[in-house]
Amino acid sequence: MARAHLFKLVLPGLLLLTVVSCTHKGPADPDLSKDDASQSAVSVIEPIRDPDPVEEPMPFVNPLTGEGCKTDIGKKRPVAVMLNNLKKAMPQLGVGQADLIYEIPAEGGITRMMGVFQSVEGVGEIGTVRSARDYYVSLADGHDAIYLHAGGSPQAYEKIKSWGVTAMDCVNGPYEGTLFWRDKERRRKAGMEHSVLTSGDKIRELFPTYSKLRTEHKGGYTCPWSFSEDAAPVNGEKADTITIKFSYYKTGVFQYDADSGKYYVEQYDAPYVDGSTGEQVSVKNVLILKTDICTIKGDEAGRLSVRTTGEGRGLFACGGKIQEITWSKSSHSAPMTFRTADGQKLNLGIGTSYINILGSDSSFRYE
Repeated sequence: MARAHLFKLVLPGLLLLTVVSCTHKGPADPDLSKDDASQSAVSVIEPIRDPDPVEEPMPFVNPLTGEGCKTDIGKKRPVAVMLNNLKKAMPQLGVGQADLIYEIPAEGGITRMMGVFQSVEGVGEIGTVRSARDYYVSLADGHDAIYLHAGGSPQAYEKIKSWGVTAMDCVNGPYEGTLFWRDKERRRKAGMEHSVLTSGDKIRELFPTYSKLRTEHKGGYTCPWSFSEDAAPVNGEKADTITIKFSYYKTGVFQYDADSGKYYVEQYDAPYVDGSTGEQVSVKNVLILKTDICTIKGDEAGRLSVRTTGEGRGLFACGGKIQEITWSKSSHSAPMTFRTADGQKLNLGIGTSYINILGSDSSFRYE
């Protein structure tokens, strides 16, 4: 803090002239000591404060979240990782850092998840990684993503081959011990199939060493999603709590928090926590898409056929409000698109999204 200097001039007759910018007291004042005079001569000058700095807009945008970013990550192919969602496999790792989460029923009433990461920079361990299903192959291909999995159904392997999907497999590929590894503690407690992990660091380290791996989007690919700061449906119904019953085994709950503007996720009657961070998973957008799901005839494991192309109806929740929407996907290699009930392009809220894909046997409610 700046202070004015004190100047004293001693004149004949011991007249003290004190230069100050405020009250002046003569030498005859008996209550004014030398110390008091020194104190009164100090003028405090407040520093000039700079106005709050204006944040420069980010030059690029994450195409999966609408968030600004410093580098052009949108030209890179995202990474889609199959995630185990059995209760015994909890906690999952890295899921809280995914830009997008898909959850769909699988055989036996369980669900699988797929986390999609536009960038894995700063993402720690991811997993546990689980086996592929053909409908997830379709969704990953729609993002032109690099698909990571550990094993898969016969239908998934057939589609990976016939569609030419870039897939890296821990079980039937050369990647175990490098891109993937098995966590010893999880292997001991939960079993071999629930122990596979990967990480953002390993993906960033090894992808450049794979000579045939295309890491940038193919020509002409663009993600058609659009975002806005306030995407809460203006005329939507209240949806502070959304409950999705996939089956007798799995129910997911999304609780809206007005302070953060996000939905906090619960499953298995507990907060859905990312084991890497210890934090509950939260998302900006919740989508519920209805489609045709049935058991594959003749499949001894009871695997499911899930329609991911064509059109369907659904719901979109953001900001504690929910509205009806429609979805479409023209082919396995095309991304999903979303529209409002009156046919307008849907704006998602800026941030992460959670897409639940349900069949007629699944139910949901909101309040």
